[in-house]
Amino acid sequence: MREFSRLYGELDATTSTTRKLAALEDYFGRADPADAAWAVYFLAGGKPRQAVPTSLLKQCAMEYAQIDEWLFEECYQSVGDLAETIAHILPPASGSNPLGLARWVEERIAPLRGAAPETIRAALFQAWDELDWQGRFLLSKLIGGGFRVGVSRLLVTRALAAVAQLDAKLVAQRMVGWTDGRARPDAERFARLIAPADSADQPLQGGQPYPFFLAHPLMDAPATLGPIQQWQVEWKYDGIRAQLVRRHGQNWLWSRGEELITERFPELAALPLPDGTVIDGEIVIRHPDAGLAAERVAPFSELQKRIGRKNLSARLLAELPAGLIAYDLLEQDGCDLRGLPQSERRRRLEALVGSHPAAALMLAPTLTAKDWDALAQLRASARERGVEGMMLKDIDARYGIGRTRNDGTWWKWKIDPYSIDAVLIYAQAGHGRRASLYTDYTFALWDGPPEAGSQRKLVPFAKAYSGLTDAEIAVVDQVIRKSTIEKFGPVRSVQPSMVFEIGFEGIALSSRHKAGMAVRFPRILRQRLDKTVEQADTLATLRALLPPSPQPEQR
Repeated sequence: MREFSRLYGELDATTSTTRKLAALEDYFGRADPADAAWAVYFLAGGKPRQAVPTSLLKQCAMEYAQIDEWLFEECYQSVGDLAETIAHILPPASGSNPLGLARWVEERIAPLRGAAPETIRAALFQAWDELDWQGRFLLSKLIGGGFRVGVSRLLVTRALAAVAQLDAKLVAQRMVGWTDGRARPDAERFARLIAPADSADQPLQGGQPYPFFLAHPLMDAPATLGPIQQWQVEWKYDGIRAQLVRRHGQNWLWSRGEELITERFPELAALPLPDGTVIDGEIVIRHPDAGLAAERVAPFSELQKRIGRKNLSARLLAELPAGLIAYDLLEQDGCDLRGLPQSERRRRLEALVGSHPAAALMLAPTLTAKDWDALAQLRASARERGVEGMMLKDIDARYGIGRTRNDGTWWKWKIDPYSIDAVLIYAQAGHGRRASLYTDYTFALWDGPPEAGSQRKLVPFAKAYSGLTDAEIAVVDQVIRKSTIEKFGPVRSVQPSMVFEIGFEGIALSSRHKAGMAVRFPRILRQRLDKTVEQADTLATLRALLPPSPQPEQR
């Protein structure tokens, strides 16, 4: 635990990729295999389940430190991070403990989940007696389910490859599925992860998928990419990226986050594909009248109704039928196709889908245009089609690993976001280095037009905390402090005086929000210094952005 907490501190203290890589290589080069296995899990994006309720964790910390709640809350508001607050207020430890990360996770943390409060209290007190500041900070992160660290999965892969003297692509392949909660990290798995390369690495066994190939955002004009004939163009669908793996007479469905989600989509689990097949695609909700076409899919808000549902009733499956829009073929007859050109993989995918027709398996249509200008005109219709833009894929590209250009390139040419002008009405302090600044904002729209005068009210519709520079945040922070009306714990209600343009990717009706609508991925585009509060937009303006309900196609 001591070594991993030291590594966590080193990674958190720098933005230098070189220094982070060196710290990772040093740790993996000398860590116990069982500890290294859990370290890979956490650093690669594994999500620890919350072992202790936050309220109980805070209560135990106040008891151990012998301070009142008001003082704890003042400290928390100043620091902005619960784990850091706890580490600061606790008195010095009276002892130490040599246990490694694996034993802490398996023997000391895991048993706390669902334990009686008095058992948890005793365990926490014992742990705090044995850990230094950094260890206590890390422990709170792990038991609270809030572990985050500024290191990419790619960097972890590079470090492991350097320590094991392996090709980073091979390590990335072996790491697929590593963070799935159903497979416990242990010394044996870590040994296989860094074992010398041999023939057992191919083909893949069981339901293991391939590392996903990711696209780069296209910021320049597409004409800079050269002749349009060099590119395979598809719609960019708004769903869940997934790989459907068929081996040994069984289907496995993996999300891009390497979560096994087969049970959530029984329609895809039942697809009768040939053994040794792996398809890359997008999970969507099919429009009831779409037939076998991928041209019409339901909005992402419909897919959200299926995500996370443990019980899938017959009615839900009928009303929200899932489908997979297939756009790449990675394995066929047990052979890895990733080294083939994009055009050849596409030809094989078309033949496969054509010979196995099923409503739940739809072929992503390719788009054609005489030049880039004509394609841009077609892209302008993306929003009304319910898609996010276009995907541009080099016809000679191989299927790479992660966001790389070594094997060719995929570009995502997204449409501009929705935007609306809203008023800042609530603010809350941020976390970490922004704990002393108000950076988390709630925005509102008017419930009526300007002519309604004093009768109209501001209705909250979205929260956003990204999009402003540090200099802009400092200015907004000063205004918030000077215009505070009321305080509700950490939240401040402010006098409406600032208008911001808020961008978002999607919008849907929602009975859970005061505005009656929910927006997807809201962020701040800019402050509208040219607009007064009275000139901000209304709920009617937001409602006008709702996509029309899909209509059946004429046959």
